Amino acid sequence: MSKRVSLTQYLVEQQRLHGRIPQELRLLIEVVARACKRIAISVNKGALGDVLGSAGTDNVQGEVQKKLDIIANEELIGANEWGGHLAAMASEEMEGIYLVPNRYPKGEYLLMFDPLDGSSNIDVNVSIGTIFSVFKKPEGSQGVSEQDFLQPGTQQAAAGYCVYGPQTTLVLTVGDGVVMFTLDREQGSWVQTADAVRIPEDTKEFAINMSNMRHWAPPVRRYIDECLQGKEGPRGKDFNMRWVASMVADVHRILTRGGVFMYPWDQREPAKPGKLRLLYEANPMGMLVEQAGGLATTGTQRILEVQPKLLHERVSVMLGSRNEVQRLIDLHAAS
Repeated sequence: MSKRVSLTQYLVEQQRLHGRIPQELRLLIEVVARACKRIAISVNKGALGDVLGSAGTDNVQGEVQKKLDIIANEELIGANEWGGHLAAMASEEMEGIYLVPNRYPKGEYLLMFDPLDGSSNIDVNVSIGTIFSVFKKPEGSQGVSEQDFLQPGTQQAAAGYCVYGPQTTLVLTVGDGVVMFTLDREQGSWVQTADAVRIPEDTKEFAINMSNMRHWAPPVRRYIDECLQGKEGPRGKDFNMRWVASMVADVHRILTRGGVFMYPWDQREPAKPGKLRLLYEANPMGMLVEQAGGLATTGTQRILEVQPKLLHERVSVMLGSRNEVQRLIDLHAAS
């Protein structure tokens, strides 16, 4: 890109020149981005800031919370509760919704987030991230209830994530393609470093936790079998496996160079449709992937068309390069 554009300038152009987002949404995204900068500082300090290790508590999912999980959650709430753009928030780390306190003005938007995705990687200095999703509060809704959050992903007004890695990168869509911004640490500003991001339709990489292979449904096992057979198999090409165990890092790689990410249903907990959360992970990542030309599916349904019934609903996730995800869809349809 010949001209460096700041996040603020990009959002102002989306609002004023193109009319794609209202001012309230622009301001909300800027607040989320500022919170991500502060989270990045805590992540970067690591052991120097005494932020590594377990907090000694469990979240609503029954998962052990890391210190940074709590710090990131509090940063996002503290940054967003007073700005007047939100009606309420929901977090993977909290059991119920968080209403904007009465002492602050209320807005018309709902913010959902996974404050720190990939917590298992915190202590070993591997990339982690923040995922967020924005919806408009339903028309005619009195007050705010949990039901207001249960909208399909097609209704998202914006979605994005911030990956805390060698560079701190903010990836965003407001429904007009995918753009990336890199944090200039010296200036303290987000600078656009990629626009019109497109995922290659074909790929030779897949990301999945292979240790669970014996638990997968037959269509997923068949797909992986085909990949592992390489040039001699039905796909006629060799595949590489990548698995970071941080959805943000795996999806960022796919947006950058292609690939397919899978976290499917497995038979260990057959009553659960999957492990990843629909509202905090699958919907925002699904929107980003689709805006970049890829596909996002449960195997049998487009992720963005899943009607959520619960605030912490889980779902099977397969997303990435269009032709590979379509192969997974075809295998499920044939099973």
